[in-house]
Amino acid sequence: MAVPVFFPRARVAALAAAVASAVLLAGCASMAPPYAPPPLPVATQYPENDPAGAQAAAIAWQSYYTDARLQAMIAQALAGNRDIRIAALRVEEARAAYGIQRAEQFPTVGLGAEGSRTRVPGDLSLTGRPMTSAQYQVGLNVSAWELDFWGRVRSLKDSALQTLLASDEARRAVGVALVAQVANGYLGLRELDERVALARATVDSRAESLRIFTRRFEVGAISKLDLTQVETLLSQALSLSAQLEQARAVQAHALSQLVGGPVDLAPVAGELRRFDDASVLQPLHAGLPSALLTQRPDLVAAEHQLRAAQANIGAARAAFFPTISLTAAYGTASAELGGLFDAGSGAWNFAPRLVLPIFDAGRLRANMDLVEVRRDVAVANYEKSVQGAFREVADALSNRRWLALQVDIGKTTLAAQSERARLAKLRYDNGAAPYLEVLDAQRDLLTVEQQLVQTRRALLSSQVSLYAALGGGAPASAPANTAATAATSTNSLRSPTP
Repeated sequence: MAVPVFFPRARVAALAAAVASAVLLAGCASMAPPYAPPPLPVATQYPENDPAGAQAAAIAWQSYYTDARLQAMIAQALAGNRDIRIAALRVEEARAAYGIQRAEQFPTVGLGAEGSRTRVPGDLSLTGRPMTSAQYQVGLNVSAWELDFWGRVRSLKDSALQTLLASDEARRAVGVALVAQVANGYLGLRELDERVALARATVDSRAESLRIFTRRFEVGAISKLDLTQVETLLSQALSLSAQLEQARAVQAHALSQLVGGPVDLAPVAGELRRFDDASVLQPLHAGLPSALLTQRPDLVAAEHQLRAAQANIGAARAAFFPTISLTAAYGTASAELGGLFDAGSGAWNFAPRLVLPIFDAGRLRANMDLVEVRRDVAVANYEKSVQGAFREVADALSNRRWLALQVDIGKTTLAAQSERARLAKLRYDNGAAPYLEVLDAQRDLLTVEQQLVQTRRALLSSQVSLYAALGGGAPASAPANTAATAATSTNSLRSPTP
């Protein structure tokens, strides 16, 4: 039969008050150095910038990429891509680690019940007679709870929190990269679709020319050399068409992997128009380099890692000071099970423990050096990330400017080359030039057409890269189940108490 457990309310309240007071006293100090972001190791402005346009971070990817098929692919990739899934699981892993470390700030209170019976033989008894004794205990126990006077546990908790926040920003950075990869993959597919269409049209045109020249050769109107040259043109167009079909298949496979599942990538009827006309991208304003620190998730993640390294320094400093831990118990004890809750059976135990390091062969000093070096590494990584981000934006701005110029030049070149091919064909038809002149003109025309498509695609890719480099396309921040305490602690870490 179970025996109900009753504790005097006054004593339970006193124990709870003592524990609460200890909680308030513990962790009231932090020995972590105050955080100060390193100065930006980049120029104050980009080499090239356009004051027009909106900030990339203020434009959702659904608004920036207006092509319906591309929007569907990006949404499917964000939901099914394995890199995104792994990054999300890393966030959950860091959240669990933070929960474990945060729990170290609080005592572990448990209800314990214990009973024992002991027999001592006569030759070991003080009375010379065998003795049998019993002991029963029921109570609340607090075991080895560290009173965090120097902030060691708090610093470790802060470090775990910053690692959690860094992992969430890393997840968002993976999302930014994924959106850009899917967009570039889709643009590459559309480029190959247009180049394949041009190659097929060229094959059809040259096949018709071969049919006509074959009839003319059969009646003796042209030489065998002219017929061979027409056959060469057709073979070159067929070879290019086969190469482009192969490249398109590989591009489609890569895009399917990015999306994370099967997707219909076949060209849609009526979609073979110039893909730059179908993919309207908004103009972007790069702003100042300092804006990257809040817009780019990878830079925010690097800053959180730096904050985590700062917090670890506080834990290493606190290790030089005494460690105070508390073990306590309160309940009842009796030699008889039935007398556990009789008057006067109350029992308690209070055992504080203090450990002051005196000699450890330099272990604490070496640990301090280790965390300081790791902090310096985190600073270097942060500065490297800032420099890399600055270069990505600068490169994208330069590419956007010069590729736009190349597109204009390419359009002019295409018009001139088309006129050259027309005139060469007219001269040949009138007997004023050999067919070799037509051969060269048509070959150059096909090359210019293909190059212009590639340049237009490169221009669009530069805008995709600029959007990603400025932090555009980042998924939402931490999900709703993120602990509210994490958000609160984040604000407090911006100015840690020395």
